[in-house]
Amino acid sequence: MAVAGLAVTAVVVLALLVGVHRYLWRRFVGDTTAEGSALRRTGAVAACLLPLLTIGALVSGRTGAPFWLQRVLAWPGYLWLAALLYLTLALLVGEAARPILRRVLAGRAKGSSRSNRPSVTKVLTPEAADAPAADILVADAPAADTLAVPTRRLFVARAVGGAAAVAGLGTVGYGTYGVLRGPRVKRITVPLAKLPRSAHGFRIAVVSDIHLGPILGRAHTRRIVDTINRTQPDLVAVVGDLVDGTVVDLGPAAEPLAQLSARQGSFFVTGNHEYYSGAEQWVDHVRELGLHPLENARIEIDGFDLAGVNDLAGESEGQGPDFDRALGDRDRTRAAVLLAHQPVVIHDAVAHGVDLQLSGHTHGGQLWPGNFIAELANPTVAGLDRYGDTQLYVSRGAGAWGPPVRVGAPSDITVVELASRQA
Repeated sequence: MAVAGLAVTAVVVLALLVGVHRYLWRRFVGDTTAEGSALRRTGAVAACLLPLLTIGALVSGRTGAPFWLQRVLAWPGYLWLAALLYLTLALLVGEAARPILRRVLAGRAKGSSRSNRPSVTKVLTPEAADAPAADILVADAPAADTLAVPTRRLFVARAVGGAAAVAGLGTVGYGTYGVLRGPRVKRITVPLAKLPRSAHGFRIAVVSDIHLGPILGRAHTRRIVDTINRTQPDLVAVVGDLVDGTVVDLGPAAEPLAQLSARQGSFFVTGNHEYYSGAEQWVDHVRELGLHPLENARIEIDGFDLAGVNDLAGESEGQGPDFDRALGDRDRTRAAVLLAHQPVVIHDAVAHGVDLQLSGHTHGGQLWPGNFIAELANPTVAGLDRYGDTQLYVSRGAGAWGPPVRVGAPSDITVVELASRQA
């Protein structure tokens, strides 16, 4: 049954991809170029090659392809995936403008034809030169329609297609720049009722979803580490989805994490992507880099308890979240801060008396309108919310999965400052 469901999903996705590419080819190529022209042939080749690169980028990591091949496929394949989304959205907006533009041009052409009615000219023929009143009337040719070549339909197709290309590709370019520039720092203050005065002002630098992989590598890690260190936090929390690949391929890219600096140290919990990439090996590796993995574990920090649980994806390996182990026997008069990759475990956190849960996973939707889809699967997509006596903060993440593009969901590193009500 599961195999059949997967097959149906694959067929639906494939049909959707074919349909969308056919639509883009028609609007950008078929409606705007001459049959048999070099531009049309180039468009046909691109319409076949680009989706193959995207599929290659999506499956190469899962199939164990050499890392160099993953990198070759990732940039064009993933960028085209983002371009496909925004070119399609731009064209759909253009569909509404298309008939309006045609009517405007048709109205102008009609007005022009009225002002250029044929005139009558008297012509005296040689044969009738001596005959009286033998004038011959000849009508002047009407002025040619200024949009006859190219036709109004072709003009509209090119105008809408050009505007859609500029809007779609411009959006992707700006979103790519935002990711490669690196995350910006956000600062929030979270009051905790049970936090003692001695811990007032304690600062936690929260970073999630770094997603080291075939696109984002060592330089990306370096930017993140430098940004965190400049905030001078008391503690660093890496809340999952650090990598999209094995330690063998991405170990060097993660090495700058060893330079993280915080008075109380740096802590790590797994995300779902760690379990696609060899979670056990990555837990060992981040430990070697000086981070402290919290695998369903808890430690006491000055003034509060810091706990961490494994990601839900670990359940497939018998390593899922264990809230009783992490929080079951603690002193509930102390404040508790929980690191958990996915926001959906918030109800378990509430049941175990957690005061603040720090999460990531959602990317804030990453690519608008993906935030609306993310809202269907997560209680909170980004920012601070309250569930009973527990507060939940969800970071948009510092990297990107798939396309190195963010639209409407800028990457961030959040400095969470804890506030005591007794201060």
